[in-house]
Amino acid sequence: MAAASVSKAKPSAANTVSWREVTPSAVVLITGPEEYLGIRAMDRIRSHVRSAAPDVEISKLNAGSYESGSLAMTVTPSLFDEAKLIEIEGLESMNDAFLADALAYLAQPENDVVLVLRHGGGTRGKKLLDAVKSSGWPVVDCQPLKKDAEKTAFVVSEFKAGGRRIEAEAVQALVNAVGASLSELAAACNQLIADATTPVDAATVERYYGGRVEATAFKVADAAMAGNGPQALSSLRHALATGVDPVPLVAALAAKLRTLAKVAGAQGSSAQIAKQLGIQPWLVEQAQRDVRRWTPDGLIRSIQVTAEADAQVKGLSRDPVYAVEHAVTVIATSARGR
Repeated sequence: MAAASVSKAKPSAANTVSWREVTPSAVVLITGPEEYLGIRAMDRIRSHVRSAAPDVEISKLNAGSYESGSLAMTVTPSLFDEAKLIEIEGLESMNDAFLADALAYLAQPENDVVLVLRHGGGTRGKKLLDAVKSSGWPVVDCQPLKKDAEKTAFVVSEFKAGGRRIEAEAVQALVNAVGASLSELAAACNQLIADATTPVDAATVERYYGGRVEATAFKVADAAMAGNGPQALSSLRHALATGVDPVPLVAALAAKLRTLAKVAGAQGSSAQIAKQLGIQPWLVEQAQRDVRRWTPDGLIRSIQVTAEADAQVKGLSRDPVYAVEHAVTVIATSARGR
Protein backbone atom coordinates (compact mmCIF):
# COMPACT_ATOMS: atom_id res chain seq x y z
CA MET A 1 0.00 0.00 0.00
CA ALA A 2 1.30 3.45 -0.85
CA ALA A 3 2.78 5.09 2.21
CA ALA A 4 0.72 8.22 1.69
CA SER A 5 -2.55 6.29 1.90
CA VAL A 6 -2.23 5.35 5.57
CA SER A 7 -1.38 7.80 8.32
CA LYS A 8 1.06 6.26 10.81
CA ALA A 9 1.77 9.39 12.83
CA LYS A 10 -0.05 9.76 16.11
CA PRO A 11 -1.45 13.23 16.85
CA SER A 12 -1.24 14.32 20.46
CA ALA A 13 -5.01 14.32 21.00
CA ALA A 14 -8.13 12.59 19.73
CA ASN A 15 -8.60 13.31 16.03
CA THR A 16 -12.36 13.58 15.48
CA VAL A 17 -13.25 13.54 11.78
CA SER A 18 -16.47 13.54 9.77
CA TRP A 19 -17.72 10.34 8.18
CA ARG A 20 -17.55 12.21 4.87
CA GLU A 21 -13.87 13.04 5.32
CA VAL A 22 -12.32 10.06 7.11
CA THR A 23 -9.37 8.45 5.34
CA PRO A 24 -7.41 5.26 6.05
CA SER A 25 -5.13 5.21 9.07
CA ALA A 26 -3.36 2.47 10.98
CA VAL A 27 -6.31 2.52 13.38
CA VAL A 28 -9.72 4.12 12.84
CA LEU A 29 -12.52 4.11 15.41
CA ILE A 30 -16.09 4.50 14.16
CA THR A 31 -18.40 4.93 17.11
CA GLY A 32 -22.02 5.85 17.71
CA PRO A 33 -25.47 4.28 17.21
CA GLU A 34 -26.33 5.65 13.73
CA GLU A 35 -25.78 2.52 11.67
CA TYR A 36 -26.15 4.18 8.28
CA LEU A 37 -23.40 6.73 8.93
CA GLY A 38 -21.19 3.96 10.28
CA ILE A 39 -21.68 1.98 7.07
CA ARG A 40 -20.90 5.04 4.96
CA ALA A 41 -17.71 5.71 6.94
CA MET A 42 -16.55 2.10 6.56
CA ASP A 43 -17.38 2.13 2.84
CA ARG A 44 -15.35 5.30 2.38
CA ILE A 45 -12.29 3.83 4.08
CA ARG A 46 -12.61 0.58 2.10
CA SER A 47 -12.84 2.54 -1.16
CA HIS A 48 -9.73 4.57 -0.36
CA VAL A 49 -7.75 1.48 0.60
CA ARG A 50 -8.74 -0.38 -2.56
CA SER A 51 -7.85 2.63 -4.67
CA ALA A 52 -4.35 2.70 -3.19
CA ALA A 53 -3.93 -1.09 -3.08
CA PRO A 54 -6.28 -3.01 -5.44
CA ASP A 55 -4.96 -6.35 -4.16
CA VAL A 56 -5.66 -5.51 -0.50
CA GLU A 57 -6.64 -8.45 1.70
CA ILE A 58 -9.86 -7.67 3.59
CA SER A 59 -10.72 -9.53 6.79
CA LYS A 60 -13.72 -9.20 9.11
CA LEU A 61 -13.90 -10.06 12.80
CA ASN A 62 -16.59 -9.72 15.44
CA ALA A 63 -15.52 -8.46 18.87
CA GLY A 64 -18.40 -10.23 20.61
CA SER A 65 -17.49 -13.74 19.39
CA TYR A 66 -13.76 -13.09 19.22
CA GLU A 67 -11.27 -15.85 20.02
CA SER A 68 -7.98 -15.02 21.69
CA GLY A 69 -5.08 -14.57 19.25
CA SER A 70 -7.28 -14.01 16.18
CA LEU A 71 -6.17 -10.42 15.70
CA ALA A 72 -2.47 -11.27 15.79
CA MET A 73 -3.05 -14.09 13.31
CA THR A 74 -5.04 -11.83 10.97
CA VAL A 75 -2.48 -9.00 10.89
CA THR A 76 0.48 -11.34 10.30
CA PRO A 77 2.07 -10.46 6.93
CA SER A 78 1.17 -12.87 4.13
CA LEU A 79 3.63 -14.60 1.82
CA PHE A 80 3.23 -11.90 -0.81
CA ASP A 81 3.15 -9.05 1.75
CA GLU A 82 -0.18 -7.63 0.53
CA ALA A 83 -1.74 -4.69 2.32
CA LYS A 84 -4.44 -5.64 4.84
CA LEU A 85 -7.74 -4.05 5.81
CA ILE A 86 -9.24 -5.51 8.98
CA GLU A 87 -12.80 -4.51 9.88
CA ILE A 88 -13.93 -5.39 13.39
CA GLU A 89 -17.58 -4.92 14.31
CA GLY A 90 -19.57 -5.37 17.50
CA LEU A 91 -17.19 -3.58 19.86
CA GLU A 92 -20.20 -2.61 21.99
CA SER A 93 -20.43 -6.32 22.96
CA MET A 94 -16.69 -7.11 22.97
CA ASN A 95 -15.44 -9.96 25.12
CA ASP A 96 -12.42 -9.83 27.43
CA ALA A 97 -10.19 -11.68 24.97
CA PHE A 98 -10.73 -9.04 22.31
CA LEU A 99 -10.18 -6.18 24.75
CA ALA A 100 -6.83 -7.62 25.82
CA ASP A 101 -5.62 -8.31 22.27
CA ALA A 102 -6.80 -4.96 20.92
CA LEU A 103 -5.09 -3.00 23.70
CA ALA A 104 -1.86 -4.90 23.02
CA TYR A 105 -2.14 -4.22 19.29
CA LEU A 106 -2.64 -0.48 19.78
CA ALA A 107 0.78 -0.28 21.40
CA GLN A 108 2.45 -1.30 18.14
CA PRO A 109 0.24 -1.42 15.02
CA GLU A 110 1.57 -3.32 12.01
CA ASN A 111 2.80 -1.62 8.85
CA ASP A 112 0.53 -1.80 5.80
CA VAL A 113 -2.49 -2.67 7.96
CA VAL A 114 -5.63 -0.55 8.34
CA LEU A 115 -7.63 -1.59 11.40
CA VAL A 116 -11.21 -0.25 11.50
CA LEU A 117 -13.07 -0.61 14.79
CA ARG A 118 -16.87 -0.24 14.86
CA HIS A 119 -18.50 0.49 18.22
CA GLY A 120 -22.28 0.92 18.19
CA GLY A 121 -22.50 2.91 21.43
CA GLY A 122 -22.70 2.25 25.13
CA THR A 123 -20.08 1.99 27.84
CA ARG A 124 -18.70 -1.49 27.23
CA GLY A 125 -15.10 -1.36 26.06
CA LYS A 126 -14.57 2.18 27.33
CA LYS A 127 -10.96 1.38 28.20
CA LEU A 128 -10.24 0.52 24.57
CA LEU A 129 -12.11 3.54 23.21
CA ASP A 130 -10.19 5.83 25.56
CA ALA A 131 -6.92 4.23 24.47
CA VAL A 132 -7.70 4.86 20.79
CA LYS A 133 -8.67 8.46 21.48
CA SER A 134 -5.68 9.23 23.69
CA SER A 135 -3.37 7.77 21.04
CA GLY A 136 -4.74 10.27 18.54
CA TRP A 137 -6.10 7.89 15.93
CA PRO A 138 -9.05 9.14 13.84
CA VAL A 139 -12.45 8.87 15.53
CA VAL A 140 -15.73 9.11 13.58
CA ASP A 141 -18.72 9.88 15.80
CA CYS A 142 -21.93 8.60 14.18
CA GLN A 143 -24.80 10.11 16.14
CA PRO A 144 -28.43 10.09 14.95
CA LEU A 145 -29.55 13.19 13.07
CA LYS A 146 -32.53 14.22 15.19
CA LYS A 147 -33.02 17.90 14.38
CA ASP A 148 -34.49 19.11 11.12
CA ALA A 149 -31.44 21.35 10.69
CA GLU A 150 -29.16 18.31 10.79
CA LYS A 151 -31.28 16.43 8.27
CA THR A 152 -31.54 19.37 5.89
CA ALA A 153 -27.77 19.88 6.10
CA PHE A 154 -27.37 16.19 5.27
CA VAL A 155 -29.58 16.54 2.18
CA VAL A 156 -27.72 19.65 1.00
CA SER A 157 -24.38 17.86 1.43
CA GLU A 158 -25.61 14.80 -0.47
CA PHE A 159 -26.67 16.93 -3.42
CA LYS A 160 -23.44 18.92 -3.33
CA ALA A 161 -21.42 15.70 -3.33
CA GLY A 162 -23.55 14.45 -6.23
CA GLY A 163 -23.01 17.63 -8.25
CA ARG A 164 -26.70 18.57 -8.23
CA ARG A 165 -28.66 21.52 -6.91
CA ILE A 166 -31.78 21.39 -4.76
CA GLU A 167 -33.97 24.33 -3.78
CA ALA A 168 -34.46 25.16 -0.10
CA GLU A 169 -38.19 24.34 -0.08
CA ALA A 170 -37.47 21.04 -1.80
CA VAL A 171 -34.96 20.16 0.92
CA GLN A 172 -37.57 20.61 3.63
CA ALA A 173 -40.21 18.78 1.58
CA LEU A 174 -37.85 15.83 1.22
CA VAL A 175 -37.06 15.78 4.95
CA ASN A 176 -40.78 15.94 5.73
CA ALA A 177 -41.50 13.06 3.34
CA VAL A 178 -38.76 10.57 4.17
CA GLY A 179 -36.76 12.04 7.05
CA ALA A 180 -37.80 9.50 9.68
CA SER A 181 -35.08 7.10 8.48
CA LEU A 182 -31.64 8.39 7.51
CA SER A 183 -31.03 5.48 5.15
CA GLU A 184 -34.33 6.19 3.37
CA LEU A 185 -33.49 9.88 3.20
CA ALA A 186 -30.12 9.08 1.64
CA ALA A 187 -31.74 6.69 -0.85
CA ALA A 188 -34.23 9.40 -1.83
CA CYS A 189 -31.39 11.85 -2.35
CA ASN A 190 -29.52 9.35 -4.51
CA GLN A 191 -32.60 8.69 -6.64
CA LEU A 192 -33.27 12.38 -7.23
CA ILE A 193 -29.59 13.06 -7.95
CA ALA A 194 -29.55 10.24 -10.49
CA ASP A 195 -32.83 11.19 -12.17
CA ALA A 196 -32.83 14.99 -12.10
CA THR A 197 -31.50 16.95 -15.05
CA THR A 198 -32.42 20.34 -13.57
CA PRO A 199 -32.29 21.73 -10.00
CA VAL A 200 -34.70 19.76 -7.81
CA ASP A 201 -37.69 21.80 -6.65
CA ALA A 202 -40.60 21.12 -4.30
CA ALA A 203 -42.77 19.96 -7.21
CA THR A 204 -40.22 17.28 -8.09
CA VAL A 205 -40.16 16.03 -4.51
CA GLU A 206 -43.96 16.01 -4.46
CA ARG A 207 -44.03 13.95 -7.66
CA TYR A 208 -41.63 11.35 -6.26
CA TYR A 209 -42.57 11.23 -2.59
CA GLY A 210 -45.80 13.17 -2.10
CA GLY A 211 -47.73 10.01 -1.30
CA ARG A 212 -45.61 9.13 1.72
CA VAL A 213 -47.30 9.24 5.14
CA GLU A 214 -44.95 11.95 6.40
CA ALA A 215 -45.54 14.12 3.34
CA THR A 216 -49.32 13.72 3.65
CA ALA A 217 -49.18 14.71 7.32
CA PHE A 218 -47.34 17.92 6.55
CA LYS A 219 -49.80 18.77 3.76
CA VAL A 220 -52.58 18.67 6.34
CA ALA A 221 -50.52 20.71 8.81
CA ASP A 222 -49.52 23.33 6.23
CA ALA A 223 -53.14 23.88 5.18
CA ALA A 224 -54.33 24.16 8.78
CA MET A 225 -51.54 26.57 9.72
CA ALA A 226 -52.42 28.70 6.71
CA GLY A 227 -56.01 28.99 7.95
CA ASN A 228 -57.38 26.95 5.04
CA GLY A 229 -59.83 24.76 6.93
CA PRO A 230 -61.59 23.17 3.94
CA GLN A 231 -58.32 22.11 2.31
CA ALA A 232 -56.89 20.87 5.62
CA LEU A 233 -59.98 18.76 6.37
CA SER A 234 -60.15 17.46 2.81
CA SER A 235 -56.49 16.39 2.94
CA LEU A 236 -57.01 14.90 6.37
CA ARG A 237 -60.02 12.82 5.33
CA HIS A 238 -58.22 11.61 2.22
CA ALA A 239 -55.24 10.60 4.35
CA LEU A 240 -57.39 8.73 6.84
CA ALA A 241 -59.33 7.04 4.04
CA THR A 242 -56.10 5.73 2.54
CA GLY A 243 -54.97 4.23 5.83
CA VAL A 244 -52.75 6.92 7.35
CA ASP A 245 -52.61 6.57 11.13
CA PRO A 246 -53.72 9.64 13.15
CA VAL A 247 -50.49 9.67 15.20
CA PRO A 248 -48.14 11.10 12.51
CA LEU A 249 -50.86 13.57 11.51
CA VAL A 250 -50.97 15.01 15.02
CA ALA A 251 -47.16 14.91 15.21
CA ALA A 252 -46.93 17.10 12.10
CA LEU A 253 -49.37 19.62 13.61
CA ALA A 254 -47.35 19.70 16.82
CA ALA A 255 -44.05 20.18 14.97
CA LYS A 256 -45.42 23.17 13.02
CA LEU A 257 -46.87 24.77 16.14
CA ARG A 258 -43.66 24.28 18.13
CA THR A 259 -41.64 26.05 15.46
CA LEU A 260 -44.16 28.89 15.28
CA ALA A 261 -44.17 29.32 19.08
CA LYS A 262 -40.38 29.31 19.29
CA VAL A 263 -39.98 31.86 16.52
CA ALA A 264 -42.76 34.06 17.90
CA GLY A 265 -40.90 34.40 21.19
CA ALA A 266 -37.41 34.85 19.72
CA GLN A 267 -35.49 38.07 19.17
CA GLY A 268 -32.92 38.88 16.49
CA SER A 269 -32.43 38.37 12.78
CA SER A 270 -33.65 35.23 11.04
CA ALA A 271 -30.05 33.98 10.89
CA GLN A 272 -29.54 34.58 14.62
CA ILE A 273 -32.83 32.90 15.51
CA ALA A 274 -32.07 29.96 13.21
CA LYS A 275 -28.72 29.42 14.91
CA GLN A 276 -30.29 29.70 18.35
CA LEU A 277 -33.11 27.24 17.57
CA GLY A 278 -31.16 24.87 15.34
CA ILE A 279 -33.38 25.23 12.27
CA GLN A 280 -32.88 26.59 8.77
CA PRO A 281 -33.05 30.41 8.28
CA TRP A 282 -35.69 30.12 5.56
CA LEU A 283 -37.93 28.16 7.95
CA VAL A 284 -37.56 30.97 10.48
CA GLU A 285 -38.53 33.50 7.81
CA GLN A 286 -41.55 31.37 6.88
CA ALA A 287 -42.61 31.14 10.53
CA GLN A 288 -42.15 34.90 10.94
CA ARG A 289 -44.54 35.43 8.05
CA ASP A 290 -47.03 32.88 9.36
CA VAL A 291 -47.09 34.25 12.90
CA ARG A 292 -48.66 37.47 11.65
CA ARG A 293 -51.91 35.55 11.20
CA TRP A 294 -51.95 34.48 14.82
CA THR A 295 -52.89 36.02 18.14
CA PRO A 296 -51.17 34.78 21.30
CA ASP A 297 -54.51 33.34 22.48
CA GLY A 298 -55.03 31.55 19.17
CA LEU A 299 -51.56 30.00 19.33
CA ILE A 300 -52.04 28.87 22.93
CA ARG A 301 -55.45 27.40 22.10
CA SER A 302 -54.00 25.50 19.13
CA ILE A 303 -51.11 24.10 21.15
CA GLN A 304 -53.51 22.94 23.86
CA VAL A 305 -55.90 21.24 21.47
CA THR A 306 -53.00 19.52 19.70
CA ALA A 307 -51.62 18.24 23.02
CA GLU A 308 -55.09 16.88 23.84
CA ALA A 309 -55.35 15.26 20.41
CA ASP A 310 -51.91 13.68 20.85
CA ALA A 311 -53.05 11.99 24.06
CA GLN A 312 -56.34 10.92 22.49
CA VAL A 313 -54.83 9.32 19.38
CA LYS A 314 -52.41 7.41 21.61
CA GLY A 315 -55.15 5.62 23.50
CA LEU A 316 -57.15 8.04 25.63
CA SER A 317 -60.04 8.30 23.18
CA ARG A 318 -62.30 5.80 21.47
CA ASP A 319 -62.57 8.18 18.51
CA PRO A 320 -59.06 9.31 17.49
CA VAL A 321 -60.32 10.47 14.08
CA TYR A 322 -62.60 13.04 15.72
CA ALA A 323 -59.70 14.18 17.90
CA VAL A 324 -57.57 14.96 14.84
CA GLU A 325 -60.43 16.64 12.96
CA HIS A 326 -61.19 18.80 15.99
CA ALA A 327 -57.53 19.86 16.31
CA VAL A 328 -57.28 20.71 12.60
CA THR A 329 -60.50 22.76 12.77
CA VAL A 330 -59.36 24.73 15.84
CA ILE A 331 -55.94 25.42 14.32
CA ALA A 332 -57.35 26.55 10.96
CA THR A 333 -59.88 28.81 12.70
CA SER A 334 -57.25 30.27 15.03
CA ALA A 335 -54.90 30.99 12.16
CA ARG A 336 -57.48 33.24 10.50
CA GLY A 337 -58.02 35.41 13.58
CA ARG A 338 -56.06 38.43 14.70
